[in-house]
Amino acid sequence: MTIASAANAGARRVLATDPTGAFECRVAEPGGYLVDVEREGFFTLKSRVIVLVEGPNEIQFVLNPLREVFESLDVSASAATVDLDRTEPEKALRGTDILAVPYPTTNNLKNALRIIPGVVQDSRGGIHVNGGAEEQTLYTLDGFTVNDPLTGRLESRVSVEAVQSVEVLGGALAAEYGKGSGGVLAITTVSGSDKLRYMATNFVPGIENRKGLVIGDWTPRAGLSGPLKKGRAWFSNSLSTQYTNHVIDELPVGQDRTSDWRVSNLLYVQANLTPSNILFGGFLLNYWNAPRTGLSALEPLETTTDRRSRQWFFHLKDQVYFTRGAVVEAGFASNRTFGREIPQGHGTYILTPDGRRGNNYIDALRKAGRDQFLAQAILPAWRRAGNHQVKAGIDLDRITYWQDVRRTGYEYLRSDYTPRVNVSFGGTGRVGRENVEAAWFAQDSWKAWSNLLIEIGLRSDWDRLLGNVTYSPRFGFAWSPGEAQRSKVFGGYTVVHEMAGLRLFARPSDQYSLATYFSPAGLVERGPAASIFLAQRPFRTPRYQTSTLGLEHRFTGGFQARVTATRKRGRLGLAYLNEITPGDPVPGAVPAAYGATSFDAVNALGNHRLDVYDALEITVRQPLRRQYEWMASYTRSRALSNSVADLSADDPLLYPDNFGPMPWDAPNRFMSWGYLPTFWENWAVAYLLESRDGFPFSVVSDEGRAVERINSRRFPVFFELNLHAERRFAFRGHRWAFRAGFNNITNRKNPNVVNNNLDSVRFLGYYGGQSRSMNFRIRWLGRK
Repeated sequence: MTIASAANAGARRVLATDPTGAFECRVAEPGGYLVDVEREGFFTLKSRVIVLVEGPNEIQFVLNPLREVFESLDVSASAATVDLDRTEPEKALRGTDILAVPYPTTNNLKNALRIIPGVVQDSRGGIHVNGGAEEQTLYTLDGFTVNDPLTGRLESRVSVEAVQSVEVLGGALAAEYGKGSGGVLAITTVSGSDKLRYMATNFVPGIENRKGLVIGDWTPRAGLSGPLKKGRAWFSNSLSTQYTNHVIDELPVGQDRTSDWRVSNLLYVQANLTPSNILFGGFLLNYWNAPRTGLSALEPLETTTDRRSRQWFFHLKDQVYFTRGAVVEAGFASNRTFGREIPQGHGTYILTPDGRRGNNYIDALRKAGRDQFLAQAILPAWRRAGNHQVKAGIDLDRITYWQDVRRTGYEYLRSDYTPRVNVSFGGTGRVGRENVEAAWFAQDSWKAWSNLLIEIGLRSDWDRLLGNVTYSPRFGFAWSPGEAQRSKVFGGYTVVHEMAGLRLFARPSDQYSLATYFSPAGLVERGPAASIFLAQRPFRTPRYQTSTLGLEHRFTGGFQARVTATRKRGRLGLAYLNEITPGDPVPGAVPAAYGATSFDAVNALGNHRLDVYDALEITVRQPLRRQYEWMASYTRSRALSNSVADLSADDPLLYPDNFGPMPWDAPNRFMSWGYLPTFWENWAVAYLLESRDGFPFSVVSDEGRAVERINSRRFPVFFELNLHAERRFAFRGHRWAFRAGFNNITNRKNPNVVNNNLDSVRFLGYYGGQSRSMNFRIRWLGRK
């Protein structure tokens, strides 16, 4: 913020608040002053007149969250100086950005996350932060963990209109964040206000010509927010539905399509019990029904699975403010998830060099849950060699997992369609596990000088499964040379200890596979050979270390540039490693206990995993007036591991060497997006451009073994350009926004499926991808 004397506007002072939003300013004399207050994601407070009297004065400024602007308003979205309250690069999306950028399937928040530098979306829609796996990121919704307790991933859907902001943290993490070695993805939802607001989007389905006229992907959404009691309590409710129609060009008519439905609803409530006591609560519900999941050019209808899932997430938080800037908050969240997979039949699943046939071999029911209690306090600020702000807290979690999985079997065929390997399963697939996690943390934000911030923190974690107590130090700094504070050097060092995943520990009690190998004449060569999983304690807790160093500068006109280097190393990661060579004899009667004559794999759980991620990122960005903005980013990176494939009973492949690039590794990636004004009033242009190296994949033989180094080949270079035009207008007393444009305007195929079987006549045949498509979006923004 800036403050200037009304009598002498040239004498200006630049101030920054502490983490609680409090600030202190000493002026030479009483009188009138002009104040400007700016904060990313909020409307700017310009030239607010205040009058200061002799002695102490207490003044409060309220900034309204940035929303879509319909009228011609000048909105400044960014401060002119760098933010010295942060020790890591700011990677955030405002709700207005999410609605403006034309990414495909704009109702899915996960699709929007790919426009944040450092976040990669794989070909299946998964999100990867700083080179990590999906489950290695800590996802939070309004401060609570929202990782799916079943998979550890971000499975919950939230309407994009319900999102106030999304922030990615991955460098100098604050001590309050743990468990996510890839970083943190924090989602903040919108709250209601004293004004009743309502909207609807895509409420009319479209017709597309995709091998005949069909209803295209339809994503109707609606939102309603307003006061429960003006000035005291507010609500916000967002409903999102999605109908997706999948058409596979390479399959024959009648067997080339499937569709699925998804519904999510988020209700959020805020009540100011007193001016210093605020109560927050929310309830998120998700349901998904997807028959014939997995349909592709290489997987016809008979091989698909009918999938259903549902999830609910409830959270409640109480926040109390005290004198001298102290804040105490406590909250509880509960998450429950259910997943069902049903094959089209119980015939044998057949893997041929030219694709797959038969029925999927997995029939599964899975349930999981998480209960979380957290409490934290920001202590009163105190002075000693500068200003100190200490934050401390605890986090307690209980996670449960249960499954009932029944597997039939599958068979590999040679190129002449004679049997090569037949796999069946033994044991029971009914497993239950639970874990308890506990953590405490403390961190001091030390403003040594007005242009230097140092953060020092310590976090301790414990969980019942591993039984270890760990300590994770945190350090970060931000320094700005000169009084103008337009440049910032920042960096930090973070240690994160990962907690145990329940599905990983469930595998030794799950089913095991039995493989029988046949000669070309149909005679048994070997087998049945078992592949089993063992977990023998003790285990150490996985440890990941991340270092960052960067430079940021803000030029006149709001133009921003940033360079960031990131180095992450993970060791002691939990993974399964095959301890034998396939076919080796095992002494004693051990194989006979599994109904086998030998072992293909004895996969032992241990601290085998090593991960490497390095990245150099260059980002330029320019927020403009009236919420217009553009951004461009180039990232040079590598993501490697010695546990690329997650070995499990559900993966039919055998990997003699498991070291290589991760499936989402993209060494070179350029991305740019913008929402820009035109020469015509109320018209705007939006674009998204992404170009990157193709994702890696492995080559396999007709017996299901990797025959080259894992992920040694790559898909073709990915290139996508989406270009849309939007007009906002008033009609019959209501506000509307209409958008039309093309996705993948260059019509580049960008395949996401490959025939990777070396013995197939169609080896290295590429399929899938999205052709050029014309898209329309109409939004009803309520009354004028």
